[in-house]
Amino acid sequence: MDVDRPEVVAEVAAEFAGYEAALVAGEVDAIVGYFWASARTVRFGVADHQIGIEEQRRWRSAQPPLPPGRRLYGTLISTFGTDTAVVNTFFDYPGGAATGRQTQTWVRLPVGWRIVSAHVSEYAPVPARS
Repeated sequence: MDVDRPEVVAEVAAEFAGYEAALVAGEVDAIVGYFWASARTVRFGVADHQIGIEEQRRWRSAQPPLPPGRRLYGTLISTFGTDTAVVNTFFDYPGGAATGRQTQTWVRLPVGWRIVSAHVSEYAPVPARS
């Protein structure tokens, strides 16, 4: 199996960038369109979870926009063969007290690359000990 073929990493990076742009812009249909249109799609959020694309669509439609200034960093895209990828990244917001972590599993389906599973969490930094 070829791991991290540059052309596959580039394809997934482009899809991930499109997803992030839709997320920041609050484009519900576009966001949901990046996910596998299946009852088996899973998204675990910070304080929520959705099983199935329809549950995700309903949840996403009810969410307020993201706070301004979302920043991604430490993004790592790992691909396995030509049809499977995992994207891990950190995110934060200006003045935010927590750091977010986001993991997405992407699969190349007949309709193109889609997220089949996603997990988002946050953690507050632990104060340094003196």
